[in-house]
Amino acid sequence: MECNVLTVPGLWNSGPQHWQSLWEQRHPEWVRVAHRDWNNPERAEWVAELDAAIARCEGPPLLVAHSLGCITVAHWASSGSQLQVAGAFLVAPADVAAASYPVDKNGFTPIPMERLPFPTHVVASADDPFVDAARARQFADAWGSAFTDIGRQGHVNGDSGLGQWDQGYQLLEAFCRHLGHGPGRD
Repeated sequence: MECNVLTVPGLWNSGPQHWQSLWEQRHPEWVRVAHRDWNNPERAEWVAELDAAIARCEGPPLLVAHSLGCITVAHWASSGSQLQVAGAFLVAPADVAAASYPVDKNGFTPIPMERLPFPTHVVASADDPFVDAARARQFADAWGSAFTDIGRQGHVNGDSGLGQWDQGYQLLEAFCRHLGHGPGRD
């Protein structure tokens, strides 16, 4: 399977009005990382599923992750996998260590706080209910990521009403230019 972009949704998957789903419609060649259980995530299982999806690609893919998907990417990076990715665009990384996180942690804590071994860009919202803005910045700093605060956009999901989320796509395109890796065909 050839794939230059893998989308990595978070808890409960990304519904039809989520920017990840809309971007996948725009780029049917993108591949969504599937999980056996979107509602009761287990870190080891999600990391293994991500690793298997990366292994099916013909070259190092770009990861476009949201929420718990971002934390899955960080755990994958520290898993010892020999596979490589071109980079990761990490949107609204969920703070699974916070008491307010809505499901069992299931191995996702502690959150890896080491520099990720590939280029990354963290995008965060000032009023995200699943990660405090300062904590999102802390993730970006620890992971060695570029960081963009997009203001008050909630959890940057379908409920945020962003639709195609043009601002996010422009940030992704800029990140891809930096990598020398296109986001896909238009």
